[in-house]
Amino acid sequence: MSQVTDFIRSDLFRCVGTDKFLSKKFVKAYFFDNGFKYLFWLRTCRSKNKLFKLFAMIQHKRLSTRFCIDIPRSTKLGYGLYLGHGKCIVINSSAIIGNNVNLSQFTTIGSVESNAATIGDGVYIGPGVSIVENVIIGNEVKIGAGAVVTKNVDSNSVVAGVPAKKINHCEYNDFVTKRFTAK
Repeated sequence: MSQVTDFIRSDLFRCVGTDKFLSKKFVKAYFFDNGFKYLFWLRTCRSKNKLFKLFAMIQHKRLSTRFCIDIPRSTKLGYGLYLGHGKCIVINSSAIIGNNVNLSQFTTIGSVESNAATIGDGVYIGPGVSIVENVIIGNEVKIGAGAVVTKNVDSNSVVAGVPAKKINHCEYNDFVTKRFTAK
């Protein structure tokens, strides 16, 4: 369960700035942050303990319905995922999400024909963004609210619009805070 624990600690760190389970911040995050609570059970679904895994799968399904979040258990998620507002997020199971990524409400990462997108590290995805089909989003990217991404996005870019176009360059994504570094 140590890898599961590492992922949960990374998500906790992104949420509250500490990776300690036995803290007031953990309790506060679990009970008051929908995104962290959802990720806690999503990550726990990968537990090797069959009984704990079964309970986690039930909780994951229950919270998926409650928060309108659809992230399949098989989705490849990096360390330090942060779900801003923790509502209405849909991710295709073939998507690959990097480390220290922010997903805002009403985000869709989907595909009909092929694999879904690959998202790099340190990416901020604003509210209402749709990322369509097998595109590659580089590292340190900001995607503006309401954008529809249909083509690859280079690292260190700011994109917005329908369809999304590069509107600026950024060396470091300051929208992604409290970055977790794996030990």
